Amino acid sequence: MPTLVQEFTEVFRTEHRGVRDLLLDLVQAFRLGDTERVRELVGAVDAATGPHFRYEEESMYPQLVAIFGDEYVDKLLADHDGAIRNVRLLHELAGHDELTPLQAERGIELTRQILPHVSDCDGLSIMVETFPEATVGDILSTRRTARAAGLPLLTWAMTTRNRDV
Repeated sequence: MPTLVQEFTEVFRTEHRGVRDLLLDLVQAFRLGDTERVRELVGAVDAATGPHFRYEEESMYPQLVAIFGDEYVDKLLADHDGAIRNVRLLHELAGHDELTPLQAERGIELTRQILPHVSDCDGLSIMVETFPEATVGDILSTRRTARAAGLPLLTWAMTTRNRDV
């Protein structure tokens, strides 16, 4: 049976890979001007990142302050702020029946701006490995609660998140 740390690492990396793949597919959909696929993928990104960002902010990031300090954790939160703004703008672009080349390029740019956080954040799992099992258990519990609530990113950001964007 895997330890809580192993469970966390597996689900955390799986979630980041999933978001990475959605974002890369979204770039491709914008390239192709496939508005139906753009709408589908923007909705999927919104749905996948809501619970993920929520448990990171509510449970994991506060624990990381002891390792990195406030400044770096503030950067992680600012990255989330930027992703929320970008997803909001991606939803606006996805609302068009057709995309102009300029709109498609903007969609690619907005999507690419989110990608570095996905890859950078994935590396945080090696820091979580240093936490006591009970702390990792708390993070996993918060994750279960966030996933059960199932709030998409923009809904969570507007209704539950303790930080305005």
